[in-house]
Amino acid sequence: MNDSKSLGKLPVTIVTGFLGAGKTTLLRHMLDHAEGRRIAVIVNEFGELGIDGDLLKQCSIGCSEEEANGRIFELANGCLCCTVQEEFFPVMRELVARRGELDQILIETSGLALPKPLVQAFNWPEIRTACTVDAVITVVDSPAVAAGTFAAFPEQVDAQRQLDPNLDHESPLHELFADQLASADLVILNKADLLSAEALAAVRAEVAAELPAAVKVIEARSGVLPLSVLLGLNAQTELHIDQRKTHHDLEDHDEHDHDEFDSFSVSLPEVEERLLLDSLATLVQRHAILRIKGFAAIPGKPMRLLVQGVGARFDKHFDRPWRSDESRASHLVIIGQGLEQAAIEAELRTLLG
Repeated sequence: MNDSKSLGKLPVTIVTGFLGAGKTTLLRHMLDHAEGRRIAVIVNEFGELGIDGDLLKQCSIGCSEEEANGRIFELANGCLCCTVQEEFFPVMRELVARRGELDQILIETSGLALPKPLVQAFNWPEIRTACTVDAVITVVDSPAVAAGTFAAFPEQVDAQRQLDPNLDHESPLHELFADQLASADLVILNKADLLSAEALAAVRAEVAAELPAAVKVIEARSGVLPLSVLLGLNAQTELHIDQRKTHHDLEDHDEHDHDEFDSFSVSLPEVEERLLLDSLATLVQRHAILRIKGFAAIPGKPMRLLVQGVGARFDKHFDRPWRSDESRASHLVIIGQGLEQAAIEAELRTLLG
């Protein structure tokens, strides 16, 4: 049987996708339905708050919090393509040393990370003899693609296109989105239930235009898919990743960074839910904010409110009770382009009164 285990290598699944596509939700579903698999998770967090890692630690996989902390590794910098030699290698070296205790590794990249350099890292001698990339799964936010919001400032881009039809009109965000698709072995059109059949077909066509014919595209609602679809693809992606051309192949890696993206955290006291959401929506309208995520303390509510916003769309739900050893405070990470932290934070506090 030609699978990763028969090759003696630990299979690694890389989950990538744009901001708010639902990567963490997909991983939580995979962990909740692990069916006895021993899984380690690497979370590549963008921002100072380990929000995604905290969410994953809540998965009901039958282990204690201490055990969960031992199997989830968080990389604080949100750009794996630039920090792959610094933080990633020590984590992988530790997991390789424990591979007899593991059946699978899952890696969630940040929404701003490039997957190709990460896959290429699996050709390093220290890793390639022990691990193989079972698949790169790219999660797509179907409503966002339908609305064109993965592009930075689409109105300005469109105006430039009209002025010069020969101009390369792809924004950095669209290039990043395309590069995440170019590295994919499987593409998930997430939140498919939020679109009409016609709109979903248009998204599928747009995504397919960026993919080789062999890459499968499937639909999902809230990242709910059987593990038999997600694991065991045996793509061995590291062996042929160099053949996949991306927008960033022509760049000098020493000069490549993500300075066009800013990220900062804001701490707030307890705040009324509607006031908070209205205030955040106002901020998004006034500033080039791409993503807001975090937790809020709502007066009189025993549970923590999880808030995740992509563009002007916000999702929220109460995720767990506040623990007795933590303070009831709100913490948000704001991600965008050309952000002035002091001005935005002051404006938010004014809006909240």
